Amino acid sequence: MNSLLPRLALSLLLLMLLPGAALAQRGPAVPAASAPPIVAPAASFDFVALGDMPYTLPADYGRFERLIGAINAQRPSFSVHVGDIKSGSTRCTEEMYRKVLTEFGTFEQPLVYTPGDNEWTDCIRPLAGSYDPEERLAVVRKMFFPDHNSFGKAKLALTSQAGMSGFANYVENNRWTLSNVTFATVHLVGSNNNFLPNDAKGQNREFYERQKANLAWLDAVFAEATAQQRLGVVLFTQADMFNPAKNARDADGFTDIIAALSRHAVAFGRPILFINGDSHRFILDKPLPNPASPKQVLQNFTRLQVPGEADVQAVRVTIDPAHPNALFQVQELVVAGN
Repeated sequence: MNSLLPRLALSLLLLMLLPGAALAQRGPAVPAASAPPIVAPAASFDFVALGDMPYTLPADYGRFERLIGAINAQRPSFSVHVGDIKSGSTRCTEEMYRKVLTEFGTFEQPLVYTPGDNEWTDCIRPLAGSYDPEERLAVVRKMFFPDHNSFGKAKLALTSQAGMSGFANYVENNRWTLSNVTFATVHLVGSNNNFLPNDAKGQNREFYERQKANLAWLDAVFAEATAQQRLGVVLFTQADMFNPAKNARDADGFTDIIAALSRHAVAFGRPILFINGDSHRFILDKPLPNPASPKQVLQNFTRLQVPGEADVQAVRVTIDPAHPNALFQVQELVVAGN
């Protein structure tokens, strides 16, 4: 196994992820009184985020397996795959799904997964098999979410939105907690979140139902985090909602979600890390404007976009509950040879 080579030791990390330090320069984005004092536990831990892989099949299976081996050697508390387990031109067959499920089973530590558009929305494409997207989504839910546990040889018990009244179908939206930090997946996908601006066939019914579920899920996640005085919230999803080129054309699929994230970030006040895939390039930024001062950004909301199919690499995040104002540290994990 080739050793992991940390690329930019992003312990730069973030003054971007230090809300207190940044606010001292820019002025407060959220009143300090909005967050009651917390006694932080001392134990730090790591998790790994990855996505948009394996893509070019079968060639990428070897690269994906090298990455899994490297992650296993790191022994993170858990990993999260943010979707797109194949390219949009690969056929959406159960055989392909089962192959990736087998790969997921080789993670030594827990692995959580949220679906991408390539698994269902884009299956309507001729090269992907001209499937009905909602039929493929039903298959993905059945195969990848048979119970409320993670993948991996070690299991992580998850709280599913399926347990909420009216949302029994949304088995893919899950939540868990570690060291007083809340983690949750939210089913948002590329291809404009399956929203069609001119919907002649009524396909947007799926979009509106899932959007209702996602908005309710965000409300529930932040209600729990606020009530339990969590140190921070980490959200995982597939869609890149902050790409200016995409937003100029396809804003309708994400407008209400972005508004909800902004509202929750202001109300919660503590650090939020939002992790997505979709655009296949490592990015660490602060994409949400401050509603109280639009020329500034919300300092407590940081977006991390994971590298994707070209690189077949991952990102390691360290959470240090003993330092709640510098809660997240991010470092790329690069497997030599990939």
